[in-house]
Amino acid sequence: MAEPERDRGFERLVAFIDAMVAIAITLLVLPLVELTAEIDDYDSVNALLRENQAEVWAFLLSFAVIARLWFVQHDSVRHVVGYDRRLARLLLLWALTIVFLPFPTALVAETPDDSTTKLLYIGSMVLSTAILTLVEARLARHPGLTDGDDDADPVNGAANVAMLAAALVITLVVPATSYAPLLLLLAADPAARAWRRLRT
Repeated sequence: MAEPERDRGFERLVAFIDAMVAIAITLLVLPLVELTAEIDDYDSVNALLRENQAEVWAFLLSFAVIARLWFVQHDSVRHVVGYDRRLARLLLLWALTIVFLPFPTALVAETPDDSTTKLLYIGSMVLSTAILTLVEARLARHPGLTDGDDDADPVNGAANVAMLAAALVITLVVPATSYAPLLLLLAADPAARAWRRLRT
C-alpha cells in the first residue's frame, strides 16, 4: 500500500522553517567570528579563547539546544502529510522562539548571572518545548493530518516543559546554581515513562 504523499504546501512550510533554524544556528557563531578581529590584542589564540570562554560556552550550549529542539520538531512532523491553520501557526511560533534564541545566547555570554538573562534564555526553551508539546497534542487529536503511522504523544513534551520550568525557577531562586539546573532535562524521559505507567 502506497504511503500518502505530503501536502506540497506543508513541504514548503517545513522547508521555510528549516531555513530559519539554519540561519538562527549560524548567527550563534558570529560573535566568535568577530573575536578574530581582536587577535592582535592577545599573545596567542589560546589566550583569546581563555579570555572568551563564556562566549565559546554560550555558543556550544545554544548550538546543542537548537539542534535538540530541531530534532524534536522534526520527529513531531515526520509523519504529517497535511496541515491546518492552527498547526501552521504553532510551527511558525515555534520557529520564532528558535530565531530569538541567539539574542539571549549573546546575553548569557555577557551577563550570565543576570536574572533577566536567565529568564529570557531558559524561558525561550520552555516556550519552544511547550509549543512542540501543543503540536503533538494537535496531531494526537487530528490523526487525519498524518500518514497513519504517527504515534504523537504530548507526554514527553510535557515532561520536558516541567523540567525546564523547574530549572528556571531554581536558577532564579538560587542564583548560585547558575545554569546547572538545566541538567534536570535528563530526568524528563524517566518522568514521562513513570507517568505512562501510572496511567495504565
